[in-house]
Amino acid sequence: MAYMRLGDLLKSAGLIDEEQLQKALEIQKTTKQRLGTVLIDSGFITEQQFIDTMAMQLGISYIDLTKTTIPTDMARVLPKNIAKKYSVVPVKVVKDELILAMADPMNFVALEEVRTATRKRISPRIAQSKAVDRAIATLYGNEGAARAIEDMRSEGSATVVQVSTDAQEIVDEGTNAAPTVRLVNSIIERGVTERASDIHMEPRAGDMVVRMRIDGVLRQILTVPRDLMGSVVSRIKVMSNLDLTERRAPQDGRANVRVRGVEIDLRISTLPTIFGEKITIRILNKSAQLRSADSLGLMGEDLEKYNLLMNNSDGMVIIVGPTGSGKSSTMYTMIGSLNTPEVNLVTLEDPVEYNIDGVNQVQINDKVGMTFAGGLRSILRQDPDIIAVGEIRDGETAEIALRAAITGHLVLSTLHTNSAISLLDRLLDIGCEPYLIAEALKGVISQRLVRRICPECRTEYIADEDELIRMGLPPDSKDVKIYKGKGCPSCYHTGYHGRIAVFEILVMSRKTKRMVAENVPRAELMEEFVREGHYRSLRDGARDLVLRGVTTVAEMTRILNAVETD
Repeated sequence: MAYMRLGDLLKSAGLIDEEQLQKALEIQKTTKQRLGTVLIDSGFITEQQFIDTMAMQLGISYIDLTKTTIPTDMARVLPKNIAKKYSVVPVKVVKDELILAMADPMNFVALEEVRTATRKRISPRIAQSKAVDRAIATLYGNEGAARAIEDMRSEGSATVVQVSTDAQEIVDEGTNAAPTVRLVNSIIERGVTERASDIHMEPRAGDMVVRMRIDGVLRQILTVPRDLMGSVVSRIKVMSNLDLTERRAPQDGRANVRVRGVEIDLRISTLPTIFGEKITIRILNKSAQLRSADSLGLMGEDLEKYNLLMNNSDGMVIIVGPTGSGKSSTMYTMIGSLNTPEVNLVTLEDPVEYNIDGVNQVQINDKVGMTFAGGLRSILRQDPDIIAVGEIRDGETAEIALRAAITGHLVLSTLHTNSAISLLDRLLDIGCEPYLIAEALKGVISQRLVRRICPECRTEYIADEDELIRMGLPPDSKDVKIYKGKGCPSCYHTGYHGRIAVFEILVMSRKTKRMVAENVPRAELMEEFVREGHYRSLRDGARDLVLRGVTTVAEMTRILNAVETD
């Protein structure tokens, strides 16, 4: 009955017709999902249309959970398992009434179970489903952290450090673990849930601030009282096998944890500051699926040049860009496309970020002498067809890789430079000969990451004169349509959700190889690339993304300002 009422409501609002309703009902019989979810997933209505209809027809108010502070004690009002099962989150209690945010306010089974569990009158509010899911993770995660902090204080910090030494490196929702273990676990789990690439634990004068880098931007998540900071740092050091007694020198370590059945690799770095040790944790999902070339952002001419480079059976292809520009993702995509039963593909990595079936992956370990240069020498005695070197860090590694590339091997690697053309100067700086570079190098892929416009709140508008100039278009261009995100609960009101790469790919020709061997000025070399018609700059790629509505002029300007002009 509830489902039919929803269908009737949406039909009366003119959002769906009888045919669409019947199709949705047929799908529902198979998927067992709520009708509203089926209609949204099928593209018959948008989630915002569903919310607006519910609000108007039923008189149920909309609540923006991203702008709502939910007290941590709400987690004790409603059990987490009920909240997750029905996609509902308690917001606040007023006398005997519970304000309940939910994605589907017509889910009467959910309302009844919440009423039974809380013994309160329920006043439903409608919210976006993604916002509800995030609020559930935040509320119960914060409550778990708050409860762990309370327990740490009641037990005393010395006890916390002691019990943490035999804790397992597994993130779960158990309540029997020591308080420090639960606190650190909740922080790591929150980072994985929020798609964070890094977690920063920063000691300040009054407390420790926990921030997470999400879509390239740091966001403050919570604070840890200063008197408990030492226990948290000690727990993380135990997890990563670092020296607990060393507080004056930086340390690096790693740990493996499991979050919701997914294996996660953590790279941990400590740094002494005036207020204590700062901890940075890089989160690497080892079981993540490899991406396709088009999902990286490769398209058109860039995709053609990428495929041309991938068709080489020997030579060297180098991916360049600053830290955090997505070089590793691109390399793994290349490895995935080259990984066939007919080839022996060996990688040298520090660390191994993704496990790839069929690829011989070697972990760098400087402590036992397994360096990039030493490992590369050993790999060459293993009859490889394709070699992937995670990063070129010195002249010795570069020379061995280049010589391998001219002796019948396809070599992939990465290097930290600001642009594709500056790779040549970098290789010369670390001692590589121009003739060797010219003979081995097949191409260079330079890239940057830009934030994607949130699809939930993307809006179209006409570019003004300043934006046209920044895109490299004539300032008198008329009616050039571009896009931006207004900001919504799905994107934390930032207007962005996720990231995509922008590329600049140089493919070496016979003439450009000869010019490299002769070490001609870089300006002449760039002129030749342009003359051959094989050159698209980062500006060209970024402008295409702006005009296609993938990113904004502001993001384009940000990455171009960071690129060194040659």
